[in-house]
Amino acid sequence: MATLLPPPKRQKVYHGVPEPPKEEPVPTPNIVVQFVSEDDGRQLAPAVNIPANVTREALELLVNKLSPEDEEPVPFSFHVTLPDDSKTGQTTPSRIVVTKSIETDVLSHPSGHFTSEDVIVVHCSPQSVFRVRPATRCSSTLSGHSSPILCASFSPTGKLLATGSGDTNVRLWDLNTETPSHTLSGHKGWVLCVEWEPMERKLASGGHDGHVRLWDPKTGKAIGDALRGHSKWITSLAWEPIHINPSAPRLASSSKDGTVKVWALGTRRLEYTLGGHTASVNVVKWGGSGGPFGVLYTASSDRTVRIWDAEKGRPLHTLKDHAHWVTTLALNTDFVLRTGPFDHTNKKPSSDEEAQKLAKSRYENILKTTPEVLISGSDDHTLFLWSPFPSSSPSSAGSTANPTKPVTRLTGHQRQVSHVAFSPDGRWAASASWDNSVRLWEGRTGKFVATLRGHVGAVYRLAWSADSRMLISASKDSTLKIWDLKTYKIRMDLPGHTDEVYCVDFVADKVMEALVPAWYLHIVVFVSYDLIITSDNAFYFTQPDPYAHGKTLHSK
Repeated sequence: MATLLPPPKRQKVYHGVPEPPKEEPVPTPNIVVQFVSEDDGRQLAPAVNIPANVTREALELLVNKLSPEDEEPVPFSFHVTLPDDSKTGQTTPSRIVVTKSIETDVLSHPSGHFTSEDVIVVHCSPQSVFRVRPATRCSSTLSGHSSPILCASFSPTGKLLATGSGDTNVRLWDLNTETPSHTLSGHKGWVLCVEWEPMERKLASGGHDGHVRLWDPKTGKAIGDALRGHSKWITSLAWEPIHINPSAPRLASSSKDGTVKVWALGTRRLEYTLGGHTASVNVVKWGGSGGPFGVLYTASSDRTVRIWDAEKGRPLHTLKDHAHWVTTLALNTDFVLRTGPFDHTNKKPSSDEEAQKLAKSRYENILKTTPEVLISGSDDHTLFLWSPFPSSSPSSAGSTANPTKPVTRLTGHQRQVSHVAFSPDGRWAASASWDNSVRLWEGRTGKFVATLRGHVGAVYRLAWSADSRMLISASKDSTLKIWDLKTYKIRMDLPGHTDEVYCVDFVADKVMEALVPAWYLHIVVFVSYDLIITSDNAFYFTQPDPYAHGKTLHSK
């Protein structure tokens, strides 16, 4: 009897359609990669031949293995620079960030600029050795002010918070216990700005009464009488850097009356007045370059930025390229000047000399690869990047560039620029605008990197996390958004406010945001603590997610 063969296997059918044939896996090509430093362009290692699908984490391990000078592993971010396109200008990104692998991010990029036959030059940027966790949830509410909160600022160590209000009071808050510390009374009008001394020994406040007052944060008492001299309200305050004067730093105040005054706080006398502007001085910054006593940068509604010698108040340069009011300034050294000797290790200096040494070391670390640069933002919808003192950095010593000419013009915003801020490491700059967007720029060259879109209202204020990995934006649409700079996308959305979020701040491992339309009476603190002002006279504290990846990689 013949053997019967089994019937053929029935073919799978998907909704009446036969199963598609299986695709053969595409072989991964090998590519030649050259790793270079983003700081100075030097080669970190010889060119290597690797599979294109090597992950970003494996690239980080490879660079650390190939770099003999680093004893401990350092976290890196990687990007590939796109060729310049003069036709598109600053409307398209100038780099491709490697977030997964070179094959996924670079070879498959829509621009089509790179193939597996090319030598891929990967720029390596060292990252902070510690990591900050994003905000997640609200933990407590603190009430106190009886009128709108108009300004707020963390102390350099992040242990105290100062808020100024329309009730004419400054309040201090202890963030370890999340309780009120002191109420500082003395102003006769709204408190418009508060600024901590970088050593955290004093707090300065400026009011609508035109007075500047000094306070002892430990006792909550005023240090002497008010500093009088301005004829209109105070718009901004700036302390002399600690690496220049650690024992008795001076204070600069700008005013609506068009002047800037520098005060010697040891004698409580006015040292000199800067009177070159013809309209309101909106911002004053005290930089650390340009001379043994640093320089003062002032931005005014007369459309100019002026640079002054901080020793005697002698004018040095006038920057005139803006076509409208200059409303915001940022230095790439802002973070280290503000926090002085304090860093993520939480070490407290034992003397003024040690504090000066630590502050100077942090400041000079920023200047190793770039001079102190300035970005100005204006109501003319543009920003300018300036390098008035190129010789302040060893990397650009001998430069003959004209200090009164901008390095580059940053265009792309469609409405007024409301704020600009450098990242703590100085590698990035971010600008916020009334066109509902945030734009990211290279901090050294001013090249456009990306546009961060997500807000549906004007973006008022920006702040960077201390590790330069996240950016926080505060908007008229009543939300705060935390942006991840690996993907240029929203990492965390913080809704819940009932009105506009006016400002945000971030220092050490804490974030603060504040909102203040004319009636806002309270402050919300999210994560690493961020502070926001809304309308019920209260503070809200949120805690970070305990399961977030926020551990310290290593400490130097």
